[in-house]
Amino acid sequence: MVAIAGCGAPGDPDEETQTVAVAAAADLKFALDEIINAFEAEHDGWQISVSYGSSGNFVQQIRNGAPFDVYLSADITLAEALADGGFADPADVFGYATGRLVVWAADGSPADPTAGVSGLVKDDVKTVAIANPQHAPYGQAAEAAMRTAGVLEELKGKLVLGENIAQAAEFAQTGNADAGIIALSLALSPGLRDVGAFSEVPLDDFPRLNQGGVVLSRASESAHIFADFLTSPAGQEILSRYGFSPPDGEG
Repeated sequence: MVAIAGCGAPGDPDEETQTVAVAAAADLKFALDEIINAFEAEHDGWQISVSYGSSGNFVQQIRNGAPFDVYLSADITLAEALADGGFADPADVFGYATGRLVVWAADGSPADPTAGVSGLVKDDVKTVAIANPQHAPYGQAAEAAMRTAGVLEELKGKLVLGENIAQAAEFAQTGNADAGIIALSLALSPGLRDVGAFSEVPLDDFPRLNQGGVVLSRASESAHIFADFLTSPAGQEILSRYGFSPPDGEG
């Protein structure tokens, strides 16, 4: 958990050191790390502290007083709900990307990711990792994709639930699951792209993953400046390299 936040005075981005505490969806892990590096390179002395996890779990933490300045969710409706609950100005909710879903399997796995979601019912595929749909938008999307493919009931006994989508990807990468239904952004990450293969789940097979964030009420002006960078052409270019589509694009 991030312990320092908002060191600069509200409305004063000219403090020598500005710190912004960010709670971010786990699918952003590699893309956001790169965005933060680019942002800090342009803003000498600024520090962006980020915690990655399940979007749903972060909502509960923020409602319970967790000291975050910016919340970046895999589901913009969760950011909107925080604003509706008085934790932010509704005008400070913003979309930043559209997420994509893939079937991924490590080299040597019995799973054939090119067979898509329905191919996971093969008898030699024993386990399939997804994020916990109870609180993770990517888990809910994976469940919807299995339902669309007509294989949800067949696959239920094989599912291994990660606390978030990054943990689900780790299960598939390390062999704790034969395959995973995970975020494209993670399939393209340094740890996975060279050790496995994937095929994308058609966008029409699950509810659109409209990812969005919000600058929380407690935040200083620094948080707004970072949010603006995320949605700027520079931030969007990095997100696109990790498989994210624009928030208002066609996917």
